[in-house]
Amino acid sequence: MSKPIPVAIAYDFDGTLSPGNMQEYDFIPRLKMASRDFWNEVDAYAREHDADQILAYMGLMLKKAKQNEVPVRKEDFHAFGGSIELFEGVVGWFDRINAYGRDKGVKVSHYIVSSGLREMIQGTVISGCFDAIFASGFMYDHHGVASWPALAVNYTTKTQYLFRINKGSLDIHDNTRINKRLTENERDVPFPNMVFIGDGETDIPCMRLVKDLGGHAIAVYAPGKRGAKSKANSLLNDGRATLIAPANYVAGSRMDESVKAIIDKVAASEALGVLAMKGV
Repeated sequence: MSKPIPVAIAYDFDGTLSPGNMQEYDFIPRLKMASRDFWNEVDAYAREHDADQILAYMGLMLKKAKQNEVPVRKEDFHAFGGSIELFEGVVGWFDRINAYGRDKGVKVSHYIVSSGLREMIQGTVISGCFDAIFASGFMYDHHGVASWPALAVNYTTKTQYLFRINKGSLDIHDNTRINKRLTENERDVPFPNMVFIGDGETDIPCMRLVKDLGGHAIAVYAPGKRGAKSKANSLLNDGRATLIAPANYVAGSRMDESVKAIIDKVAASEALGVLAMKGV
């Protein structure tokens, strides 16, 4: 029996699998703040300290939580994640795509590459669907309380995780394999077999990288959200995305048909390559 063809799908989270920023569902309301006020304060905090935007929001989360006596243990972030809404069809999407891939001789793996919080994503109902969750996260003190950023994933550092997927170096502590020179045949998932799905400007480096190396980038947009489709079309017209699709993951949707077509293409390319090697 031949080895399954690897296909990796990497997803942004906020605006891609979920309609809003994950902090806005439960955490920010617990601070008794409006979401807009929190993010405006993040901007000011970043400017004041000449800080990375992601580190600024993580630092402000801890600062505001302490001021408002909001618990920030790992289990608390998991609980906050349980309230996150998902786009239609996301629940059930992964099993359906995996099954389609198996029918085509393809093994599909799924990854999160997000500037959001891994602890919140780990609290969602879909957390077990991912081979790895690459997202920002906290360190915890001896009381189990979040005390310091452990990892901050911004729009440019996102791209390193695509190389980790490509090389099969999923442990963020592993700097040996990720820096090792590997032939294409030694890599776990070739870039032409990779899909990146994202919704905005912070996803552009990942989209461009995957697309330029032969893979596919899908720009999603929230159905009915003013200006969302236009923004996705700009990503397409600027050559950042391969195609656009509404953030609707139900069977028969444009997203469903698009990803299945990519799986078909990868399987067909593999079959042609095998025939070429046989001299047929």
